[in-house]
Amino acid sequence: MLPTSLKILLYIIVFLYGIVIGSFLNVCICRIPRKESIVKVRSHCESCGYQLRWYDLVPLFSYLFLGGKCRKCKAGISIQHPLIEALNGALYVLTFAVCGISVESLLYCLMGSALLALSVIDFKTYEIPIGFNIFIGILGIVRVITDLGNWIEYLIGFVAVSAFLYILYVCSKGRAIGGGDIKLMAACGLLLGWQKIILAFLIGCIVGSIIHLIRMKLSGEGRQLAMGPYLSIGVIISALWGTEFIAWYLSLFAF
Repeated sequence: MLPTSLKILLYIIVFLYGIVIGSFLNVCICRIPRKESIVKVRSHCESCGYQLRWYDLVPLFSYLFLGGKCRKCKAGISIQHPLIEALNGALYVLTFAVCGISVESLLYCLMGSALLALSVIDFKTYEIPIGFNIFIGILGIVRVITDLGNWIEYLIGFVAVSAFLYILYVCSKGRAIGGGDIKLMAACGLLLGWQKIILAFLIGCIVGSIIHLIRMKLSGEGRQLAMGPYLSIGVIISALWGTEFIAWYLSLFAF
């Protein structure tokens, strides 16, 4: 058990790492849908093309210091940028607070970043870039290697939900579910294991149904919805608290 002062220091460091990676996520969110390089093109103002200096790229603080405007042309900078940075930092802190200092925490943090970025992209474009699913799949392979005693649980997790979704995809000829969602559940299942990925899918479906019905009622949103963000919410909740949820559910049937 770490002393309180060391815990606070750890959370500060974790949060700072989180917002730095969150800044990179913003680059991915903006450029990947436009097929732009995320490494070769320097960061620039979307309005005037001004190439940002290092002091314009300090996560959160540069946005606040500049008042949310470009240093040169004074055009407004999307609030998405500080929100993604802050949310990713908070997600990292929450993950370490729940899971402690472990390989699992590191893998879940990286998974959470990928889920955050792909959720925004999917919400805007109705597409999940394959690169994010590959990245999460690699994290899943690392998880299997670090927990070889339970490898069968992760292998079953790979197909537990994705196989069902694939059948649904074939039967509906792609109208009921997207291919990106199938790959997402396969990759996350390899990382979480079969019990948690089933729980994640159920949570995602419930959350998605409720939120989308509200959006349809309030804003006239159509029936089509991007499942990526809702499945991602389910995955994150299941990753952090799935063990407790499952234990509680099983206790209902204990005699």
